[in-house]
Amino acid sequence: MMEMFEGVFLNCIYLLFPLSVYIIATAYIKNIDKHTKNIFLDLALLSSIYFLFRYGYKIFSIYPMILFNIPLLIGYLKQRKITSVVISILLIIYYHHTIGINYSLLIIEYFIYYIIYNYSSKNNLNHFQLLSNFVCIKAFIMSVEMFIIFKPDSNIIFNFVYIFCIMMLFTIIASICLYLLNKGEEIIDLNSTLKALEKEKKLRMSLFKITHEIKNPIAVCKGYLDMLDYDDTKKIKKYIPIVKDEIARTLILMDDFLDYTKIEIEKEETDLYMLLEDTCDITKPLFKSKHINVNFEVPDDELYLELDYNRMKQVFVNIFKNSIEAKDKTKDDNYLKIDVLKAPNEVIIKIKDNGIGMDKKTLDRVDEMFYTTKEKGTGLGVALSKEIINLHNGTIKYSSIKGKYTLVTIKLPLEVI
Repeated sequence: MMEMFEGVFLNCIYLLFPLSVYIIATAYIKNIDKHTKNIFLDLALLSSIYFLFRYGYKIFSIYPMILFNIPLLIGYLKQRKITSVVISILLIIYYHHTIGINYSLLIIEYFIYYIIYNYSSKNNLNHFQLLSNFVCIKAFIMSVEMFIIFKPDSNIIFNFVYIFCIMMLFTIIASICLYLLNKGEEIIDLNSTLKALEKEKKLRMSLFKITHEIKNPIAVCKGYLDMLDYDDTKKIKKYIPIVKDEIARTLILMDDFLDYTKIEIEKEETDLYMLLEDTCDITKPLFKSKHINVNFEVPDDELYLELDYNRMKQVFVNIFKNSIEAKDKTKDDNYLKIDVLKAPNEVIIKIKDNGIGMDKKTLDRVDEMFYTTKEKGTGLGVALSKEIINLHNGTIKYSSIKGKYTLVTIKLPLEVI
């Protein structure tokens, strides 16, 4: 009995090992198409047959290789017609040479399986119905072989019990193999679906980001164009280059966001004071139109850091724009104050306004993606700024009191250049 169980176990290994390799291969290969997947399945089924022929354990003395038909059954269930026909031919040859069954009887048997498969395909029979038909045909053929070829004079009841036990074993092992194979394929399909959803999520997030970020330079351009006096040559010469720069920055943003999987930065030696001054200059008309005073005293010296100029400019424009939108209309002395502090190992940038501020609920969720209190906001500006600061190995923190102020504190590592 132990020898039989050992033989069943070994045959299951020979059956499942190639199928397991097929599952693992299709799981790890990216962008695998259906045709390639079917080729891998064909190779797995043919490998199972080879291992069974070469190393398969002979379980029963009279009809020892019943489990060798399981790859054929799987081939039919997975609609691999040509592969199943090849396996049928191999089984016919093998059975004839090992246990001496007549070629004619074997050809009839496997031709019946082929007919059952075609019938099942046309009538959309499920896997259980095809397995049941396969088992019934096999049991009938075995009965004919048992009573005519192997033991025509043996006890009829014993033969039926013997055939019943063999077919029960075949059904159980075949069901287990099919269950494991189907579950493996379901997991692969689920994983592929999750990857597709994640990719779609990143794409949508990227589209939200680019929409949000493009609005900023466009808003700057609109502000300058609204103030443009066609009769004032001095203003035209001053404003048009700024509008061009902002349009160029918009194009850079669009190019960068084409790669939506991750924001990348390119650091270079950048004077932080000059960067802040440039950002103040391009947003000054917006502050002026909203009657907000900008307090930023540019030091005479320079402060060079390893920064991505355009990315950090995005951050400051976002913060300035949020301050403008958070203006407290009940106050006459609206302001934005910028302070830069130099610590031993870092630079601290404090940007404070006396706008409407934020309550605790809003403050707790201020950097949450897509969270916004604005009617037409996307909730991406703060989250995107935080991502850019993180890529600079820095930190950004918001503190606020409703009705009083909002303070943004940015810390960037100080690298001596």
